[in-house]
Amino acid sequence: MVGSSTSEGDRIAKVIARAGICSRRDAEKLIAEGRVALDGETVKTPATKVGENQVVSVDGKPLGEPDPARLWRYYKPSGLVTTHHDPAGRPTVFANLPKNLPRVVSIGRLDFNSEGLLLLTNDGEIARRLELPAGGWVRKYRVRLFGKVVQADLDKLAQGVTINGVKYGPIVADLERSRGVYSWATATLKEGKNREVKRVMESLGLKVARLIRVQFGPFHLGQLGEGAVEEIPARMWREQLGIGRKRR
Repeated sequence: MVGSSTSEGDRIAKVIARAGICSRRDAEKLIAEGRVALDGETVKTPATKVGENQVVSVDGKPLGEPDPARLWRYYKPSGLVTTHHDPAGRPTVFANLPKNLPRVVSIGRLDFNSEGLLLLTNDGEIARRLELPAGGWVRKYRVRLFGKVVQADLDKLAQGVTINGVKYGPIVADLERSRGVYSWATATLKEGKNREVKRVMESLGLKVARLIRVQFGPFHLGQLGEGAVEEIPARMWREQLGIGRKRR
């Protein structure tokens, strides 16, 4: 069994992620399940290093030469799960993507009933870089609210709130317009915890009737139509993210 690491080379989970098979986190799961081999021997730890001429295989298939890193904008419709396989049998994002796309991973997730901007990439390292909380990437949403609300209520979220022992960071929320018990607002945050916007709005006695992500970091939904996918030119995202071309 392969369990040690050499002094040179990248960690095997990173190599798998860079090849576009899956994220580094999912690569670690594959390793734990005994589905990854290095030069024909089962890998026991994601800390294993891969030398220049060594062969990594997943489920018996050697990794191919990785494609250049790419990034796409996708308008995720409501009613899709952001996963490759859903145990409940619900429709998934990846089953509904255009067939001409290579295998991609999502950068973060959107809830089943949420919609809007979802970034996709064929490079697990880029996904990890954008998902890390330390990056502090801004996430901006348009929110349709049900219930009486005034700007002073939304201003309370700017200091962060704690709900059922879970601390949520500051949210800058601005009321756009109201009509009866329905309102539209924008909400800007950096953490992006699971169902964060819905939970903090519920703490104000409001129900989220619709949630649309319109921005993730420097990338915007713009005029992208529902269900549409558009590739972001490499020159643009490399400049925005401060990522130079790397040896692949």
